[in-house]
Amino acid sequence: MKIEDEIKGRFRNDYHKGFINITYTVKQLSYAFLQTLKEHDITEAQYNILRVLRGFRSEGPSSIGFLKDRMLDKNSDVSRIVDKLFEKKLVDRKEGAKDRRQKDVEITSAGMELIATMDNCERKVDTFLQNLTPDEVHELNRLMDKIRG
Repeated sequence: MKIEDEIKGRFRNDYHKGFINITYTVKQLSYAFLQTLKEHDITEAQYNILRVLRGFRSEGPSSIGFLKDRMLDKNSDVSRIVDKLFEKKLVDRKEGAKDRRQKDVEITSAGMELIATMDNCERKVDTFLQNLTPDEVHELNRLMDKIRG
């Protein structure tokens, strides 16, 4: 459905329409993804951190700065998110070996189990763009990279 029909609006120009179209689409996709995360009582930021920790597990503990660099939302308060995950026993945190002010964070076995049960989230995300062909998805990714410059 066209964006102007979806929101029953008008646009100053095609750039304005493009921006509104991207914003509206992202909000729809995010809402669908958040509904999946709610089933597991976890936020998008917590899920992001668990995925990063799982992906880099073989390299040992990760610092807060390392996690922050890999967050989708660069404004996330990673320390607070790690605290919440620690309370849920999904991560361990310890003083850094070289710098005691720094925290080393590792995913626990409970965190690994949770993220494994959430693999359906990954499969569901893949279906969000199912209306696009593989070539269109490639082009979409190219254009999004170009927008970010």
